[in-house]
Amino acid sequence: MTDDAAPIQPSRDISRLLEIMAALRNPDGGCPWDLEQDYMSIRNYTIEEAYEVADAIERQDFDDLRDELGDLLLQPVFHAQMAAEDGRFDFGDVVQAITEKLIRRHPHVFGEQAARDAGGAKARWDDVKEDERKAKASKRDGEASVLDDVPMVLPSLARAEKLTKRAAKVGFDWPDVPAVLAKVTEELDELRAAATDRQRHEEMGDLLFAVANLARHLHIDPEAALRDANAKFTRRFHYVEDRAKADGVAMADAGLERLDGYWNEIRAADKAS
Repeated sequence: MTDDAAPIQPSRDISRLLEIMAALRNPDGGCPWDLEQDYMSIRNYTIEEAYEVADAIERQDFDDLRDELGDLLLQPVFHAQMAAEDGRFDFGDVVQAITEKLIRRHPHVFGEQAARDAGGAKARWDDVKEDERKAKASKRDGEASVLDDVPMVLPSLARAEKLTKRAAKVGFDWPDVPAVLAKVTEELDELRAAATDRQRHEEMGDLLFAVANLARHLHIDPEAALRDANAKFTRRFHYVEDRAKADGVAMADAGLERLDGYWNEIRAADKAS
């Protein structure tokens, strides 16, 4: 930007965001940090921003949600800018791809097929996704798998739940909740019997996988359940810290029996509320 050029202004128009991103990546006067980035270096930022959005939703903080959605939107803009520089695709191609996909996956809205309820709409969506998986498999000269396109980068617990859900679509599933509970017990027994670190590692993975499958059968999001458990532990542990401080006792010197007593106080209060 020259000295006499008007300063760039924020805007509601997506084109301004694209303009800013292009300026940041401009070798002549752009941002040194942005110029150093590539697809891999910002990959984790993309994932982190999605979690920030989820956190704002959990907290029902809609001002924060607005800002976090902006941070998340920057990620596809950033990736598309780098792809444009490489001659691969640009942001317009990204928009074209998603609009084509939405139209294709909603024939009951944009075509002649009808769906009477949300369940029917979801079924049509799944049918189209299955056709897309088969098309991708044919491109790589292979057989389509129901496990195709389950992202490797998903959190492991969420990916386990999704893998079992996909397998269940072709009948590879436990018949009911008691059967899955029995599998969880079996995996726990095998963990108890494991004799080496390698065996314990493998059996722990099997146990967590079985628990994720149990969550699916119980219609519970395992990631959300564990996130809530983490939040509960954090809140209760803060109570323990506060009680120790009020009693003038250092946590490291309090001893497990005393700390456990504090823990049981807040646990009982939770159950009574």
